[in-house]
Amino acid sequence: MRTALTIAGSDSVAGAGAQADIKAMAALGVHCASVITAVTAQNTREVKAVHPIPAEIVSAQLEAVVSDLDIKAAKTGMLYEPDTVRLVADFVEDYDFPLIVDPVMVASVGDDLYRGDYVRALKRDLIPMCALITPNRDEAEELVGFDIRSEDDAIEACELIGKDGTCVLLKGGHFDGKTVTDYLYLSSGITKIKNPRLKGRSGHGSGCALSAFITANMANGLDLVTSVTEARKMIQKSIETQYSIGKGIPVVNTKIALTKKEDGDMVNVLRDLDAALGKIPRIMPTDLIPREGMNIAYASKAPKGPEDIAGVDKRIFVRNGTISKGRGAKFGSAEHLSFILLEVMKTNPDMRCVAFFNGDSALERDMKTAGLRVAVVKGKMNEGAVATTVRSVLDGLPHFPDVIIFRGKSDAVYLFGKGPRDVVNKMEMSV
Repeated sequence: MRTALTIAGSDSVAGAGAQADIKAMAALGVHCASVITAVTAQNTREVKAVHPIPAEIVSAQLEAVVSDLDIKAAKTGMLYEPDTVRLVADFVEDYDFPLIVDPVMVASVGDDLYRGDYVRALKRDLIPMCALITPNRDEAEELVGFDIRSEDDAIEACELIGKDGTCVLLKGGHFDGKTVTDYLYLSSGITKIKNPRLKGRSGHGSGCALSAFITANMANGLDLVTSVTEARKMIQKSIETQYSIGKGIPVVNTKIALTKKEDGDMVNVLRDLDAALGKIPRIMPTDLIPREGMNIAYASKAPKGPEDIAGVDKRIFVRNGTISKGRGAKFGSAEHLSFILLEVMKTNPDMRCVAFFNGDSALERDMKTAGLRVAVVKGKMNEGAVATTVRSVLDGLPHFPDVIIFRGKSDAVYLFGKGPRDVVNKMEMSV
């Protein structure tokens, strides 16, 4: 299971803060570790008290988590004090996971959730190093120092907040109008995301849940834009189905992703590849791992290009006699195999997965003995004309093979299947 991290405050009614983050990420199949920055005494009507966690304890939590877990993405929520902002910025700077900053300043019930020179610390220390910041209108106004009254103001605010290269999602829920327009600032361009305004007030924890959904999507390997757009769909449903637990405002429903008929093909692709990566080191002999690395690629159902096909980021290598699983599944990480799959799927759309590794005469024999259909081609794969090479091989065969072996100084094996589980099963049968 992929793991992400929330660095946030604790909400005693579990509608916002770290508790909401944990529930939202779990709904997307991501384990959410937590570093608590403050403990609040609050309910659905008010924040009664805030107790900031001492810096040394926040630091100890961070060290304990990241020294043990493979964090794929992280988010911040309520940091409360400028010293905590600086501590978190200094710590995460040494890691390469994407950081999502939810610049929490005011609770849903209207109470302040920061003190001191917090805004300045955010602007100076944390925003320049994060992948995305998700302010609402009030938070954005604090960050830029002027009122945001129009679309031009919103765009200018995004440009100022993201001036150091940070992407910005300025949430539109606090603006007026029948349509909620969010502004996504990315690479100096603005994308407007529009949704119908729902009746009533957005529930307790809506900002936390949205940023947690984004973080979980990024932990699952989706790119930033897809992570945002998919998360925005989920928070819309979360607000639609919010529920009351107390006498104040309702709580957003973070379990909405679990009620969908499908969890998104791209996320399923990454999960299935991750599961295969857990098995490959146990069954693949090290002498079959190429020096340039082994890879396995899995396509979404209707891929338009390599960006819709996932592979192993940094490939699978042998290091000191041990198989290293790279950095996990990621879209766009198997360009060579992607072009093979794109060609294969033109006539065999169900054949969405292929693994590449070395072979020899013994492996060829074992594959045939296992009942796999093996096609042997003399010579190397033409790297400059992959699609043409694969098509010429397939056109000369009476049926689609399980395996194509290009025979050379070292055999190059391409093992096909309907998905990673199918490919791994065929590996187990023969290697």
